[in-house]
Amino acid sequence: MNELTAVVIGATGLTGNFVLSELLKDENFKTVRILVRRNMNIAHPKLQQEIVNFNDIDDFTKKFGEGDVIFSCVGTTQKKAKGDKIYYATIDHDIPVNAARIGVSKNLKKFLIISAIGANENSSNFYLNLKGKNENALKQFPFVSLGIFQPSILNGNRTENRTGEKIAQTIMELVSFMFLGSLKKYRAIGANNVAKAMVNESKQQNTGVHYYQYAEMMNLARS
Repeated sequence: MNELTAVVIGATGLTGNFVLSELLKDENFKTVRILVRRNMNIAHPKLQQEIVNFNDIDDFTKKFGEGDVIFSCVGTTQKKAKGDKIYYATIDHDIPVNAARIGVSKNLKKFLIISAIGANENSSNFYLNLKGKNENALKQFPFVSLGIFQPSILNGNRTENRTGEKIAQTIMELVSFMFLGSLKKYRAIGANNVAKAMVNESKQQNTGVHYYQYAEMMNLARS
């Protein structure tokens, strides 16, 4: 199992950075290839860094390389997209779907993606609608295993200032203990735990489509 190669998209983000950290110290992975828009200025014997133009499918395909597991942690925000829903979808939908298409063509077996609790392509909420479309699109690709991680509020320190999100994090930290039973899936979760869950799941020999919400992610993070 110590010959795995991971391809990571979104390594510069909150959860993606934790995924990268977990992979670099995991002895089961011999190579960790990150596809990024800008140099992350880090070095490690296992790390391969590829600067990619995600809008250029040929460049995306060339830099993608070979491997075993795809970690899709890419995403943007309404603030960064400045209200441009087409641009937002280009990041949150097109990049993961193109990565899946390229991954299948290169015979990668497993695809893991961060989605969101409540994702539904029939939702009137743009964000949840887009995440739902992502999930349904990815299920059409013939991966041996597709893991869909559906966190609620993600806790962690981001590099950029997101005042509204910080307020939501604080509130959720205070009230999450009240979310019991069917409401447990809405509990806030640390981005580090989502990352641990994804990396631990990547080493499991399961098949088919699997959804991971709060309880499942916490169990995986501890495994």
